[in-house]
Amino acid sequence: MVDRNYVIDEMISAKQIAARVELLAREIKTHFHDTQQLVVVGLLRGSFIFIADLVRELDLPVEVDFLEASSYGNSTESSREVRILKDLRGEIAGRDVLLVEDIVDTGYTLSHVLAILRTREPARLEVCALLDKPSRREIDIKASWTGFEIPDEFVVGYGIDYAQRNRNLPFIGSVRFTG
Repeated sequence: MVDRNYVIDEMISAKQIAARVELLAREIKTHFHDTQQLVVVGLLRGSFIFIADLVRELDLPVEVDFLEASSYGNSTESSREVRILKDLRGEIAGRDVLLVEDIVDTGYTLSHVLAILRTREPARLEVCALLDKPSRREIDIKASWTGFEIPDEFVVGYGIDYAQRNRNLPFIGSVRFTG
């Protein structure tokens, strides 16, 4: 796919994503097999497609909520300043919570969000990330489940954007800037 100043090369196909989401759901279901109701919290905006596919594969009683945090804006680099733009609507105290993240990069956003959620005293709090870039990590943090480990490349698609574009791609693509 070509745009004015960048090209997108497919990195992870839609078929690979679907297969991995199915496997992640099985592992999550096994972990939370005894839950009364799992609160699945999507970290907006990048996780919205991933969370939709994941919850459809979970054979558990599920409630879905969203939290929006930002440390990127329209940039390709994290500002390391995490802002909460939308908070949860529901209570999570004493409940099992699965935080769903699109990508763990520097770790700043995930670390900040987990610190906030822990103050609300969930019974269990786990993280499922679609993508992980361990080579970029600045804060020692790891998801409980990860879809794919990727190299230090800027990616788009399957909900992940660049300047609010390319979220609708059915695959994960690597962005190559051309000018």
